[in-house]
Amino acid sequence: MNLPSSATKSSLVLALFILFSAPSGVLAEPKNLDEIVDKALRLKPDLENGKKLYRNCALCHTPEGWGSPGGRFPQIAGQHQSVILKQLADIHDGNRDNPTMYPFSERAFAQGAQALADLSAYVARLPMVPNNTVGPGADLELGKKLYHDNCKKCHGANGEGDPEEFYPRIAGQHFLYLLRQLEWIKIKKRRNADEKMVKQIHGFDLKELSAVADYVSRLRPDKTLLADHLDWRNPDFRRDFRTAQKAQRELAEEGDK
Repeated sequence: MNLPSSATKSSLVLALFILFSAPSGVLAEPKNLDEIVDKALRLKPDLENGKKLYRNCALCHTPEGWGSPGGRFPQIAGQHQSVILKQLADIHDGNRDNPTMYPFSERAFAQGAQALADLSAYVARLPMVPNNTVGPGADLELGKKLYHDNCKKCHGANGEGDPEEFYPRIAGQHFLYLLRQLEWIKIKKRRNADEKMVKQIHGFDLKELSAVADYVSRLRPDKTLLADHLDWRNPDFRRDFRTAQKAQRELAEEGDK
């Protein structure tokens, strides 16, 4: 008899959490994701509802939206609303492989454009971690040159991204998450990457990928986007939720070993 792995059990826990926290009744599946995303961006968000919906996300991304320093979970706080919606749509549509996120994206889109507007706006308004993890700092000049020659045009001089073009804010992101995404884009494991970016980094070796990720991890977002201090805690979440969230994170991390 083959017992499920820790990673499998982690995914089951997440799926069951979503199942039993879902509202009663049948949720209608959206028929056109682009139209749903476009509508969500035009709707006035209900941040109180967004707070409720974010409880599912906070299990992995933390109540603050700061992800994990080791890069397993990205910082999503302060990300452009349009980017959050696009990534959810890509996961839902099978254009980005992320098994842990599948049930979350399914449920989010099943609830329609208003729920998506509420959730994405709530996350976008969370203050970012003031000291994300950075790389070793060995090749920063190389990373700077590669970034300005290949990445600045889309992601901006300071990694601010472009919400109109769905380019993510990458300043303030954890180094190991950035490096992993660059590696996956290069080998086309991450299939929803912009084709221009795939071409730009196709010839990069591991040293160059690491140098770019290190440089980007040190780009500082505008101070108005950052939490006032590292000890800031999202007041929308009580201690009992944090205890459950910590247990879930430990289970997920055990699955990585």
